[in-house]
Amino acid sequence: MCLISAVPSRGFKATTSQTDDDTLTVTFSGSDHRSVVTATIDPVAKAGVRETSF
Repeated sequence: MCLISAVPSRGFKATTSQTDDDTLTVTFSGSDHRSVVTATIDPVAKAGVRETSF
């Protein structure tokens, strides 16, 4: 899996991690909110989003 683009909104930063070839996680972090997008292609293509506010 290959990330093409991750553009954070003003006040956020984007980080990526890839635990294996089939799964990619992009985290958008701000001072009071975090969005974590995880995409995988194994066993089928799917994505999930986890939102956290503090």
